[in-house]
Amino acid sequence: MKKRIGKILTIIISIIVGIIFISPFYLVLTNSFKTQRGIFTNVVGLPGKFATLKNYGEAFVQLDFIHSCINSLLITVISVIIIVIFTSMAGWMLVRTKSKFSTFLFFLFAAAMLVPFQAVMLPLIKIMGSAHLLNPVGLIFMYLGFGTSLSIILYHGFIKGIPMEIEEAAVIDGCNKFQVFWYVVFPLLKPITVTVSILNTMWIWNDFLLPQLVINETRWHTIPLKMFYFFGQYSKKWHLALAGLVIAMIPIIVFYFFAQKHIVKGIAQGSIK
Repeated sequence: MKKRIGKILTIIISIIVGIIFISPFYLVLTNSFKTQRGIFTNVVGLPGKFATLKNYGEAFVQLDFIHSCINSLLITVISVIIIVIFTSMAGWMLVRTKSKFSTFLFFLFAAAMLVPFQAVMLPLIKIMGSAHLLNPVGLIFMYLGFGTSLSIILYHGFIKGIPMEIEEAAVIDGCNKFQVFWYVVFPLLKPITVTVSILNTMWIWNDFLLPQLVINETRWHTIPLKMFYFFGQYSKKWHLALAGLVIAMIPIIVFYFFAQKHIVKGIAQGSIK
């Protein structure tokens, strides 16, 4: 009887938690089909006589979606590739180099995750401005810095499970360190590389604050930056903003659904090993 009651309570709590998590998506989706008047008339109701598809067409144009999507794609893809290359090599060297200094470096990267972005935001922008790097190149460089800690920790945990004998055999066959990593080790890192790529892609694609501080030229604005222009000083175009938000979510949701199975797999393997 107690097991049955516990099971029922678990189901009820799961349903309540599910509703809480789904409710923001419901509000965004339903209100994206309403006019501005329809949103203020009934926020939680389904689109009725105020339903319209014009919001999506207008939001698509105002977002300059194709151009801003290309900007977001370029910055995200280049940043993720650079993060994967540098952090995979760093994680490998920290695991294979047995010294107090390598241990110190690893814990230093782990401790860096505790530093909030807001604490270094203004000094960082001042330094990057003096170096004339307030542009997409500087933004990618900063993404490398902020994405390094978590990526190295994930790679570090995964690489510990790779037998050293595989690398020793490659060295005996005549491989140098560079060849050992790229031809032997890196192919074995595929599960965790996919996980690192997904986590960083979702973070960089949705990031607003750092691009707003760094990118000054309109031609390089990403989708999150374009979304900001729906909110003026004296008026807020909620109907267009919500429609634009749905459009902006579609690429990353499609990407996530195709890659979601690798997230849990990679994190689980990295944490266990």
